[in-house]
Amino acid sequence: MDFSFQTDHDQQIDLEDEVELQHKLILHNDNHNTFEWVIETLVDVCKHNPVQAEQCSLLIHNKGKYAVQHGPFETLKQMKDAITERGINATIEQ
Repeated sequence: MDFSFQTDHDQQIDLEDEVELQHKLILHNDNHNTFEWVIETLVDVCKHNPVQAEQCSLLIHNKGKYAVQHGPFETLKQMKDAITERGINATIEQ
């Protein structure tokens, strides 16, 4: 199946390539970081607003892990490193 299309400027965009560039920053639940610390980290590192950060922390707690950010690997790697430096387990998945 072809997912490409033409734009007004005859520029071809391949949606499959665009999807491949998207990675997920996953935070994992643990028993030692507080909700407040995870929320503060999401606000500081991922630039979430406090409500969004609180919702993500609840999803992490209830589901065991949650994708808190999507984007290119290089961007997410910097965020992951900052989060793990704060003692929170984070991974990047494609």
